[in-house]
Amino acid sequence: MADGLAAATVDRIAAEADVARATFFRHFESKEFAVAEGITAIWIAAITDAVRRQPTELSAMDALAAACQELAIGFEVIADQIADLERQTRESMSLRAWTLLCYLSFETAIAETIAPRLPDLTVDDPRPRMIGALAMASFRISLDDWLRDGGSLPDRIHRAVRCMALSPTQK
Repeated sequence: MADGLAAATVDRIAAEADVARATFFRHFESKEFAVAEGITAIWIAAITDAVRRQPTELSAMDALAAACQELAIGFEVIADQIADLERQTRESMSLRAWTLLCYLSFETAIAETIAPRLPDLTVDDPRPRMIGALAMASFRISLDDWLRDGGSLPDRIHRAVRCMALSPTQK
């Protein structure tokens, strides 16, 4: 929706998706859920694709940081849309719960994408999941601070991701 979430209607979303209004409500509780679901899928693909594009000689942590820097290019164009969506998810209890499930999806996708970059990876190695969880914590904290205090969200994310450290697992 080029005009933003506030201007979107269920009828318009359904029409643009070429589905009936009743079909829309079989899949989504509200327009906010539909838009959030669509944005989540796009951002999961964006972050995992950006990590995969990083040079193979970069460590898992460096590839993640470089991917975040790559995604920061042009952020200003969508900053208002991101802020609008984030504020709306914070105002709705059901969207807050849904957001937690989204974070888990992001964590899993990041873990699966990062895993091949980790040396000596074993089946029960917690490092990929820890990186996914820490990355999402970095994103969430950065979003919270950005909405509250302003500034640059990409800079906040870059600083938070750079704070993450990874140590080898003990055998």
